Amino acid sequence: MAEPSISVSRDIPAPAGRIFSVLARPAAHRDVDGTAMVRTALEDVVISRVGDVFAMNMSNDEMGDYVMENHVVEFEPERRIVWEPVMRSIDKPEFQSGVGEPAHHQWGWQLEPLDAGRTRVTEFFDCSRSPDWLQEAVKGASDGGPRSRPVWRTSRGWSPGRNGVDPTQAR
Repeated sequence: MAEPSISVSRDIPAPAGRIFSVLARPAAHRDVDGTAMVRTALEDVVISRVGDVFAMNMSNDEMGDYVMENHVVEFEPERRIVWEPVMRSIDKPEFQSGVGEPAHHQWGWQLEPLDAGRTRVTEFFDCSRSPDWLQEAVKGASDGGPRSRPVWRTSRGWSPGRNGVDPTQAR
């Protein structure tokens, strides 16, 4: 990944297939989201190929509530999943100009099996092709700014998510 980007890796005590099954189901993303911006998936779908699209309700302090439409651009089962988000809707008038406009950034996950029961999981956000304002925001976060939260929320790896549920357990 070219700069500017943010990536965080953790060794997770779970096989890659089980982790990937969580990542391929957007409704489970809130359980593993390290940004605290993910709220809910608009539909309970399973990502299965490049070209799939899923939408998420999101929120942050600056923008408030908004919906992102995510276009899957890379899909390698049990190894890698990447999407390019586009804002679908937002309530705040000052951000309306961004609706439907690609910001040319990617969000994704890379899985590297370490052995039968452990996987190195890397969450990344790459905005090297994005407008300057987004690149500057990411640079600030990667320098220890307020959005530089670790993947999986804890340094121990997979742990009970927001709802007290282990996200690697089948639902």
